[in-house]
Amino acid sequence: MCYNQLMSKNFYQLLTEKKVLVADGAWGTEIAKNQQIKFAYPEILNLTHPEIIEKLAASYVEAGADIILTNTFGANILKLKKYGAEDRLNEINKKGVEISLRVAGNKIVLASMGPTGQLLEPYGNIPEKEMINCFEQQAEILIKSGADGIVIETMSDVNEALCALKAVKNITDRTVVVCMTFNKTVNGYRTLMGTRADECAILLKKYGASVVGANCGSGIEDFVSIVKEMNKVNLPVWVKPNAGIPKLVNGKTVYPHTPEHMAGYVPELIKVGASVIGGCCGTTPLHIREIKKAVSIYLKQ
Repeated sequence: MCYNQLMSKNFYQLLTEKKVLVADGAWGTEIAKNQQIKFAYPEILNLTHPEIIEKLAASYVEAGADIILTNTFGANILKLKKYGAEDRLNEINKKGVEISLRVAGNKIVLASMGPTGQLLEPYGNIPEKEMINCFEQQAEILIKSGADGIVIETMSDVNEALCALKAVKNITDRTVVVCMTFNKTVNGYRTLMGTRADECAILLKKYGASVVGANCGSGIEDFVSIVKEMNKVNLPVWVKPNAGIPKLVNGKTVYPHTPEHMAGYVPELIKVGASVIGGCCGTTPLHIREIKKAVSIYLKQ
């Protein structure tokens, strides 16, 4: 069954009005700051400690983000089986959407879908049909729970990303963003499986992505080149860089890029074609606040 766009907030309308949108920042690294909470995987907190997830989502709303994600990144059936939680697939995803919707107000809520952690045949043992079914199960719950669309993110294999994209397109015609993760090589920016950024964008557009983009992987300085490549397909381009490459300092993981450093790249990213700018690992509500300021200043010029 395909759930249509009628009841969801319109991503394209907002993008047309504002020209550039600001997405939220990191979820996993922010959740991990709650040292008092012991959990096997972050998505279970939707059920056990929803107040932590709600507070984080609200902090990104307060920081000025136009788009809020959900704490459902790893809530697909293949991931949940690893933790013996496959029987909680429905409630984890449903609650994740409900929490973000509760605090989002007039903001757009796009539900997060991450990779399965499994490899497709012939490199792994997961058939394409099983992979698509896995993502379709999750997507149906997320859309039925009221998400305005889906963000497929942190994908290192374009074929897995296409499985997720096909699954979402089977469920809904709402906005679907597909973000790959790229590594810098001597031959340019490529996925872990060796696919170039422009090649990914072409394939994702062909199979119906509303927005293409990149997240995680590296710091914001690398995303200027990535946007240039992905912008060739004439679709909105979404970027959520890490706050730099993490370092171990006194036994703690530290992301070195300050909010001001990341905000300094906003004008260049917009010039090369970025339509949505947010943050991934290591970014905080303070980073998003500075990015929002930088976008506003640029658009007023």
